[in-house]
Amino acid sequence: MKTDTIAAIATAMGNSGIGIIRISGEESIDIVDLIYRNKKNERVLKNFKTHTIHYGYIFDGNEIVDEVMVSIMKKPNSFTTEDVVEINCHGGIIVLNRILETVLKNGARLAYPGEFTKRAFLNGRIDLSRAEAVMDIISSKNETALKNSVKHLRGFVYKKIKSLRENIIFEIAFIESALDDPEHISLDGYTDKLYIKIKDLINEIEKLLLSAQNGKIIKEGIKTVIVGKPNAGKSSLLNLLVGEEKAIVTDIAGTTRDIIEENINIGGVNLRIIDTAGIHNTEDMIEKIGVDKAKKYIEEADLIVYVVDSSVQLDENDFEIMKMIKNRKSVVLFNKSDLNANISFEDFIYKAGDDSIMIKTSTKENTGIDEFEEAVKKLFFKGEISSDDEVMITNLRQKEALEDTLFSLQQVKKSIEGEMPEDFFSIDLMSAYASLGKIIGEEVEEDLVNEIFSKFCMGK
Repeated sequence: MKTDTIAAIATAMGNSGIGIIRISGEESIDIVDLIYRNKKNERVLKNFKTHTIHYGYIFDGNEIVDEVMVSIMKKPNSFTTEDVVEINCHGGIIVLNRILETVLKNGARLAYPGEFTKRAFLNGRIDLSRAEAVMDIISSKNETALKNSVKHLRGFVYKKIKSLRENIIFEIAFIESALDDPEHISLDGYTDKLYIKIKDLINEIEKLLLSAQNGKIIKEGIKTVIVGKPNAGKSSLLNLLVGEEKAIVTDIAGTTRDIIEENINIGGVNLRIIDTAGIHNTEDMIEKIGVDKAKKYIEEADLIVYVVDSSVQLDENDFEIMKMIKNRKSVVLFNKSDLNANISFEDFIYKAGDDSIMIKTSTKENTGIDEFEEAVKKLFFKGEISSDDEVMITNLRQKEALEDTLFSLQQVKKSIEGEMPEDFFSIDLMSAYASLGKIIGEEVEEDLVNEIFSKFCMGK
């Protein structure tokens, strides 16, 4: 079936050394051949071999638009499995748009967001998990997220899901065959064997779901809120973690009145750190707004970092903060440990809750930061963050499909334990098989495919 030839700018919009316009479809080479000429002023692009790059010029009519290098990738050995041409030009916004307009005038249409990757999926070059990995690579916020996304692109998720589906479909086929031909295929003792296999499959799915907890954190980062009373050292901590003076630090209490947000990397994980106004009773209208904002961010936080000035006694403001962080994932930093201490860990153990980790720090002397990094890992990760061969789920859609799979397999387990007929097993096994298929795109509706790729950038 003939498809439209699509085109889009594949590089970021902004002035840079180079820019790329990507064209894909049956007419891509013919279209570019209409506007490209080599240094001898010849239109010879369609005569060139695949996977070659050629120097020349792009023309709009008789006017030279830019000096370019043109890459040709003929089907099926291209990203989309279609004929693909990429025009490498200078990276100015005006010249990029001008060349794209010229391509569109000569027969291509503007690509929808993610349409190149969508075609790669629809044409069977990649499965849906690898297609989603493309966008994850582009949006990676840290080295760990990037490495995990590359694993997905290499097919780690696909291979795992494919193996699980093969195990399930084998059991479905055996049951159906035995029910259709009981004279030649016996089910005697089969349920005991199936029970063991189902338990193994459940363990595999649960392991993948457990990885999704780490995966979400690696992909999206940990929303971290720094709280404490005024002048406890919150802004000093932020500056120390970021590595530059982002927040004003003075001996005057209440310097931070608004919210300051920064991203930092700790142990390969992104922390979205929010420094808030000091929590205390105040009649100052502006300070009160800042305090209210701080309380709101505490409610939404994944991690609360409570900075305490250990050189002063606790007061009612501290007790209020302790109530807010009780039974939440939190790290209590006993700051200013270089001064004489007036409070101890024992003052917090029963008030802040068991999920709090206590650490002595001094932002002045830069101590306690390594312990803080270890505390973050302890609070959020089960064992190592990742290993070379581990499949880590970072996608919410994939996680939901795994949860549906787990439910179906648990139903099979209950049916076996309840000594139900074998055809009951097939129904839930087929449901589990279909749920796994959604992850790699073999059991997915067109509307969902369109929604997934609509979130991609235009040239991808």
